[in-house]
Amino acid sequence: MTVVIGTRGSQLARWQTNRVQELLQAAHADLQVEVTVITTQGDRVLDTPLPLLGGKGLFTAELEAELHSGAIDYAVHSLKDLPTDDPDGLIVGAIPERAIPFDVLVSRKGHTLDTLPEKATVGTSSRRRAAQLLHQRPDLHIIDVRGNIDTRVKKALDDEGPYDAIVLAQAGLSRLGMDDVISEVLSPQQMLPAPGQGALGIQCRNEPESLQTLAPIHHLETAMAVTAERAFLAALGGGCSVPVAAYALKQPNGMYDLIGRVCAVDGSMLIEVETKFTGDRIENALHAGKELAEQAIDRGAGPLLEAAE
Repeated sequence: MTVVIGTRGSQLARWQTNRVQELLQAAHADLQVEVTVITTQGDRVLDTPLPLLGGKGLFTAELEAELHSGAIDYAVHSLKDLPTDDPDGLIVGAIPERAIPFDVLVSRKGHTLDTLPEKATVGTSSRRRAAQLLHQRPDLHIIDVRGNIDTRVKKALDDEGPYDAIVLAQAGLSRLGMDDVISEVLSPQQMLPAPGQGALGIQCRNEPESLQTLAPIHHLETAMAVTAERAFLAALGGGCSVPVAAYALKQPNGMYDLIGRVCAVDGSMLIEVETKFTGDRIENALHAGKELAEQAIDRGAGPLLEAAE
């Protein structure tokens, strides 16, 4: 049996796809895997801040079109880039075990968030990251930074560059063996991650054969956590361009703690809400995310989200 996996062309996307290929071939001894590279709008347009491009589908639409056409069987995404609504006929068929979901600072002088000088310049294309940074350090000057991970790291470490630090996901750096450039791992208290950050989503047509092939590499604990996080985002009506963060963590007693945040774009206001849910049914995760979003709206999240649009 042969399957075709579609991937973006970046070094990180190729790593992620190679990892999925390894997992599938370990689970199915007779499986042959072909990989095809597909360029997305988010890859083509590198001179415009992501929020101005529109939030949904920047890194996924072209891959989804290839799935619909039958040109590929699976598409590997960073789950945080994947819209929360499944397109007609497609589904997230598997979510492998999550990597570390936190954000990090990369600074050529080794600065942490606390030691960055007054009015330091920090690079990020994420409103979620920018808002949380400004909530703690309103003096910071936030400017956009685009490009693949290696490009952004080079910009951060350039002695002639404008950045005192940039913010990246720890998972991407670790997957590429670049942990040595991290100057600080930001705690969830400092920077709550994006819903689904650190996890991969393998998208496929909603067909029994495709789902059966993916079943052995699906990680239930990860799926339970990211489902709750993404349900929080979905119930708020947000995409990747809104300042929304969420993180769910399984506790030793089997319960999951779910934390959500909605921030003003300028960091002037931050709403944090929490709940717990049991991990015996995926419906519990969906309900928890929706319930948490209702809590956030009751506390004034609506105007913050409207202002970010």
